Amino acid sequence: MFARAAGQNPGIERERHVRRDEIAAGLAEVDARIAAACRAVGRDRGEVTLIAVTKTRPAEDVRILAELGVRDIGENRDQEAAQKARELAGLSLTWHFVGQLQTNKVRSVVEYADVIHSVDRVRLVEAISREAVRQGRRIGCLVQIALDDDPARGGARPADVLELADEVTLAEGLWLGGVMAVAPLGEDPAKAFARLRDLATRVQEQHPRATMVSAGMSEDLAEAIAFGATHVRVGTALLGRRKPFVR
Repeated sequence: MFARAAGQNPGIERERHVRRDEIAAGLAEVDARIAAACRAVGRDRGEVTLIAVTKTRPAEDVRILAELGVRDIGENRDQEAAQKARELAGLSLTWHFVGQLQTNKVRSVVEYADVIHSVDRVRLVEAISREAVRQGRRIGCLVQIALDDDPARGGARPADVLELADEVTLAEGLWLGGVMAVAPLGEDPAKAFARLRDLATRVQEQHPRATMVSAGMSEDLAEAIAFGATHVRVGTALLGRRKPFVR
């Protein structure tokens, strides 16, 4: 992990410079992939937001991303995310919590997360709402959908999505951003994201402001964009293979 006062140590400064070049190259490649995917389906590049998923990466990687213009940061482990958010509180970032969320972690997550992508049950909506009100915050929520209709791996059943979206809009301290999903393992992601597009459209018919569609990662972002993703969550293609997080 890089020291903050990198300029005081030439070795650390060189190491940081190398890492910045690596991240800049990854960012350029990912941005080119997003732009190409948009062109292929006649969409404007500005319609798709890159969320840099920085789990297991040090806070200094996030600083570098911010220097390179990335403002949307995704994390999926509360302990790690909370520590980074505290350390980087002076930066203008939007923090997205993209992992499965247990109710006993809600208080901590609401302290730093601006958008929670994994809202998949009424009990969780209620817990986030209570904590948002207590902390005086307003939290964006995306309804996570289990595209394989198996909520055991996270996500609401497709049949329950509209009702859950209604619950979010009625809950104090929350705003409904839209929907989120992960393509099921072993399935053609295009087919999965086609189902997501249909569900997102149904949600938007009832809640016109819920326009966010969080879908697509390093391997399947092009398919997600083809079927309407507005936010893609990219880690490996941007930052390289994950390393153990060092506290």
